[in-house]
Order: sequence, then C-alpha cells, then structure tokens
Amino acid sequence: MTTFDSTKRSLPELLKDITTGKIQLPDFQRGWVWDDDHVQSLLVSIARSFPVGAVMLMETGGEVQFQTRPVEGIDPNGAAGEPDQLILDGQQRLTSLTQAVGLETPVDTRTSKGKPIKRHYYFDVRMALEGEDRLEEAVFAVDENRQTRTNFGRDVEIDLSTRQLECERLCFPCDRILDASEWLQDLFRYNQEAMGEFLEFQKQIISAFSSYQLPVIELKKETSKEAVCLVFEKVNTGGVQLSVFELITASYAAEGYNLRDDWYGSDIRNVPSRQARLAQHELLADVENTDLLQAITLLHTRERKQEDIAAGKQGKQVRPVSAKRASVLDLPLEAYKRWADAVEQGFVEAAYFLKGECFYSRRELPYATQLVPLAAVMTLLGNRWREPRIHNKLSRWFWSGVLGELYGGAVETRIALDLEELMYWFEDDDALPRTVVDASFDPARLDTLRTRLSAAYKGINVLILREGARDFFWKGDIQALDQQGVELDIHHIFPRAWCDGREIPPRVYDSIVNKTPISFKANRMIGGDAPSEYLQRLQNHEQVQLGDADMDAILEGHRIPVEALRANDFDAFYQQRKRRLLEIIEKAIGKKVFMGTDEGIDTYEDAIAPEEFS
Repeated sequence: MTTFDSTKRSLPELLKDITTGKIQLPDFQRGWVWDDDHVQSLLVSIARSFPVGAVMLMETGGEVQFQTRPVEGIDPNGAAGEPDQLILDGQQRLTSLTQAVGLETPVDTRTSKGKPIKRHYYFDVRMALEGEDRLEEAVFAVDENRQTRTNFGRDVEIDLSTRQLECERLCFPCDRILDASEWLQDLFRYNQEAMGEFLEFQKQIISAFSSYQLPVIELKKETSKEAVCLVFEKVNTGGVQLSVFELITASYAAEGYNLRDDWYGSDIRNVPSRQARLAQHELLADVENTDLLQAITLLHTRERKQEDIAAGKQGKQVRPVSAKRASVLDLPLEAYKRWADAVEQGFVEAAYFLKGECFYSRRELPYATQLVPLAAVMTLLGNRWREPRIHNKLSRWFWSGVLGELYGGAVETRIALDLEELMYWFEDDDALPRTVVDASFDPARLDTLRTRLSAAYKGINVLILREGARDFFWKGDIQALDQQGVELDIHHIFPRAWCDGREIPPRVYDSIVNKTPISFKANRMIGGDAPSEYLQRLQNHEQVQLGDADMDAILEGHRIPVEALRANDFDAFYQQRKRRLLEIIEKAIGKKVFMGTDEGIDTYEDAIAPEEFS
C-alpha cells in the first residue's frame, strides 16, 4: 500500500489554508531563516512561472501525533484549532510567500549578513512590463513604514506609506496579489491614466501568481513515525542543512516529546527554558543545544560500554564511548530524559571550576569544545571535583588542552578519550590521559601569539590574572576590577609608538610577551612614552602615590622584569619576560617546557625566525 500521493495545488489555495491554520508546522521544525534576497528571488520566480520545487505535507490524525504551531507570521489565536496537514518540506518557501503575499503585516526577515529587518515587497509595474529580464529589478522592498531611506535614515528616498502614493508611483504591493480589486478601485481614483498599464500587469504578473501550481507530495496519516522521521531527514539535506538538534527533535517528537520546548522553553505550554537557566551563568551563555546533547551522548555511550564489558563482550563487540554525530543522532529519548538534568548541573559545576581557574568572561574561554567533556566529567564526579587531589588533576588536564592547543578543529575522538581517561586517572595516578601526555608548548610560540583569537593567547592572559596581577593605576587586582565593570583590556608594556621609534618590528612588540592586562585608564597614562617615564608618571599621580617598591611588586605580579623595564632595555625585558611566562605555563601543564635554542639568547632578534625580518 502506498503511503503518499502526488498532486498539484494552486498557490492561493495553499496560502489560504496556511493563513487559516488548516496547514501548520510540526513544532520540531526550525524557525524561518530566509533573508531578504531569498524572498525577492522567490517572488521573481513565481512571477516568471518558474518551478520553485515541490512541497511535502502530511495528513494529521494518524499514529504520529506531533505538537504543532502556525507558520511564522500567523496569529496562533486566529488559526484553526487542529490542522488538517503539516509541512514536512517547503517551510522556507511557503513561509516566505505567506508573509510577503498572504499577509499585510511586514515580513520579519533579515539582511544577507543576518541583521533583523522588516520589509514590505512591491512590484514596479512599469518596469515589470518591460520584459521578463527586468523583473528582478522590478521587485523591491521597503521598510515597515513602506519607505526607503538614505543618508543614515535622515532622507526619505521612496515613500509608499499611503495608498495614494502607491498608485501615483504605480508600485503594486505584493500583499494585494491575492485580491487586487480594492487596489484597482483606488488606482482609478488616484491615477486613472495608469489603468491600462495596470490591467496589462494584472494579466501578465498577478495572473502568474493566481494560477501558479505547486507540486505537492502528501503523506497519508497511516505513515509510520519511523518513516516520517526518515523522510524528514532525507528531504532536508539540501538548502539550509539541518542540525543534529533539529533531527533529534524530529525523532523525539514522533515519540511525543518536545525537545524544542525543553531547550528554548514555551510560554504556550508553560515549559521553562533549559537554555535560559544555563545562560544565567556568564560562562555558559554560549552553550548550545548540541553541546548538551553531545555531553549526554558521552555518558550514555560510556554506560553502554560498561554494560557490554559486564556482559562479557570483547573486542569489537564492545561499543565505544563516542561523541560523534552518528552517536548523537542515535541517542534514545529515555537516555536524554535520564541524563538531561544531571548534565545541566554538570555544566554549572564546570562554570564553577572555570571561575576557580580565573575565567569570568565567556569571551576569554579558550575552547567551547572543551566544555563538553568537562561537563560530562563533572556530572559523574558530583562534589568530588572539589577534592584537592582530583581538582589538581582536572586543572592540569584543562590547561594541557588549552596551552597545548589540542581542542581546535574536529575533536570528537579526543572528547570521548578524555572522559574515559580522566575517570581512570582520578583513581590511578599513573594512568595519564592522552591530552596531558600530548600537551607540549614550544617557547617560540610566545613570539607568534599576537591576538586573542588564539586559545593559548587567552590562556596565558588568564594565567597572569590567576597569579593575582594588580592594575597599574586602580586599586585592586585585575579580576576584581573586571567584576566591578572597570574597562580592561590587554595592552602593550613597551608602547607601540616607542617601539616604532626604535625600529622594533610590530611582529615582535605585538606578541604576548610585550602585553599584559591593565585598565583603559592605566593605558591612557602610559601613552607612547618610555617605561621609565610612564612608571614615574603613574607612581607620582596625586591619586596613586606609590613608591618604587610598591610599583615593582605590581610589575612582578604581571611577571614583568622590573630592572629591564625601568632601564628601557627591550632586549633584556623580552627574553626575561618570555622565560617568566614559560614558568607559569610549566606550572599549569605540570611538565617542563623544552627550551631548545632559546638557551643563551641575548637579544629579541635571536628569538625571532629570520623570516620575521624579511
């Protein structure tokens, strides 16, 4: 028995059923994501009677009982109660046409760069009649006030804010395409001379919309939930790729569970948002739904592996711990429900741990990917991570991943290994995790760390803060000032202007060796002067009044060599500070850094590769 029918339905009929709520979306569907350019291109395609692809609908009332919602832009209170059909494929196209053609409200879309905008769409009637090759120019958009503005919004370029202005300019609104009679009457009133042109436009363009037929595949209500989920995944492989979260949401929806509600929350169904709870913690505000799923999958597959071993299975019979996409997609609903709350708390504990390591702002987090195994480990440890022996190991593992720069790119295999190996290491001091073993730091790396885009750059900056570095001007350590909202950043120790005047290459003075976290106030007082000059200016400021010993103590807290700095000796400063930074790196990763050719360096030029000066 076939489970689907193929047919055609007119565009006006489909839009009517959508606006009245007879056709809705299964609630697991993602939101509407098309931008302004896509909407305009779609309108041109319909006007030219070009094919825009088939849509797939599913009858309701069968075995599969999805929660539903109206297409975006439709008032849920005005839609029909239970829909007759659900959209499985074609959501972006149908939503675009509904908002641009079927509704009078402005279209909530976005620019090609993702900036939210509101738009009304129009046809320039005269341009549209010049030929099909002019249709792309004939379709245009105006803002929610039906205007376009220039000169940063100060000047109105096109004004279609009244029906009279529309008629006088002969610009036809797309939201009147399905019923142009009233607009036609107003045209006769305001611009009777253009009636002939409009009637030709109606014949060529409006009729293209009213007679347009969309191919429709209709799944019957007898279709099984497994088939529905498989079809949904297959038909959504083109266009905007579905995320793992969206695919799992579809799978769980077939079992009566709304994963979107669990993550995003729902005012309609009175479900609190897991995402919002995590975002209450600054360091967790960027945690994504896929991070949560991946951490749960780690724990589920670890538990499954232990069951296989307990059952006497060996070799390939033992299913591995995994965080790969395929494993996440196979995550059973039962496992999600069992682990979700505990893993959420695991992420919270991870945030507490990171605060202890002196991370307070999420922009300073080196790797988002390292949060996943950290949260999974915290879920298993509970409060035990606060035990000094376990905490020290956890800290060493974390910094090994950061300073060894091991958590960039594809890290699913490392994530799975780290979960298993960390749990072994907590019980056996000799069972070092791969990440701790693999971690190494080349001293020459300090010469090339110049921006906060690098995980190691972020990590070294936080290590300096962790040592209790205080500001050059304000009273208090850097982290306390940061929490108080004082404007802070990473600034040069030997100022850029001073270095330029002595022909020190930017590649040298811009490295992290010559930078440290201080307040904006202190940096302004440093200016472009020699250190010996700005230090005296800072110390002698009427609101500071510090002696040399007190200022030297502040400098030492930043691992800055005092004598070299006060003597304006950049060469000596560079090499001495480089070694001091390597000392705190060694302390963090728990192993010596191989110095190699850095031994015996006399000047900063010896530390930089020849190509730095080419």
